[in-house]
Amino acid sequence: MAINVNTVYTTVLSILNKEQRGYLTPYEFNQLAAQVQLETFENFFEDYNQYIRMPKTDVEFASRMDHIHEEFQVFEKNDTASAVTGNVYTQPTDLHRFGSAFYETGINDPEIQIVSKREYHQQKLSPLTQPTTNFPIAIYQEDKLTVYPATAAPVVGDIGFNYIRKPVDPRWGYSVGSLGQFVYDSTVYGANLLNTGTSTLTSSITTNQTDFVNGTYTGTVGVTGGYSTSGTGTGLIVSISVVGNTVTSVDVTTAGTGYIAGDTVTVTGSGGVLGGGTGDLVITLAASDFNSGNTYGSTNFEISDSQQTDVILKILQYAGVIIRDPSIIQAAQQELMQDQANEKR
Repeated sequence: MAINVNTVYTTVLSILNKEQRGYLTPYEFNQLAAQVQLETFENFFEDYNQYIRMPKTDVEFASRMDHIHEEFQVFEKNDTASAVTGNVYTQPTDLHRFGSAFYETGINDPEIQIVSKREYHQQKLSPLTQPTTNFPIAIYQEDKLTVYPATAAPVVGDIGFNYIRKPVDPRWGYSVGSLGQFVYDSTVYGANLLNTGTSTLTSSITTNQTDFVNGTYTGTVGVTGGYSTSGTGTGLIVSISVVGNTVTSVDVTTAGTGYIAGDTVTVTGSGGVLGGGTGDLVITLAASDFNSGNTYGSTNFEISDSQQTDVILKILQYAGVIIRDPSIIQAAQQELMQDQANEKR
């Protein structure tokens, strides 16, 4: 199970507050959380290389090497190139550690042999060693594979990558409460997802009326009669409050998918959902209505909860630098060293 980002942040704040050591803002926490997760992730590979040289235990569930492998195997992925120009294929955008590549236009998708420029020039000199579709080679540099032989009409699907992807950065998302406090938003973050919550689309109303019928109206855009969009998005559920015969709040209860800035959402007025006799309610989605343009939406850590204690201690260690309190750094370092020593024993 992955580490819950809210658990980590509240624990860090609780420790800092208990010791009266200062405060860590959500922005600072998110920066540190991403750094600590990546460091922990990298340590998996270093530890794995060390333990692979040691005798393996026969005791079930006790093999440290197997445990470490389980930690990073969830990040193993197969995907095609992200772009291609001639015989040059760009690696997937989320690739962190390259494993192997396959020539998917050959027989049985042969693995591509990675060679240096010098080796390539040596191999092409002889008809016996020249690359073929069944024995392809490639030069791998600057995140790109230059593959030989080139296909007649190259497409990204020609080459398959087997690799370890980079973990997604954790994010503690929030809204701002009536007292100016940060309120945790547990909604799953998505750069192209609309912000959910109270009055999240109110500021994007572009056409309002003054003769709507007072009340609360809820509907699914594109499904419920009278709720429509100019775009191709689906699944958006809004709740509209009409007070004093005009719309005072538009809440998003379900974000839906496929919406983009510039799309309009229309809810019928005269003879429709909101009543009245003048016209409709029109909302024009803005960039700030989406997670990527705001602080809404959260993302948990992707590493397993067995690392939770180390993650908290490492964040506290970095927090000591931000808050400029050496005692936090020292205390966190001591706890971390003790925790690591216990693991080795």
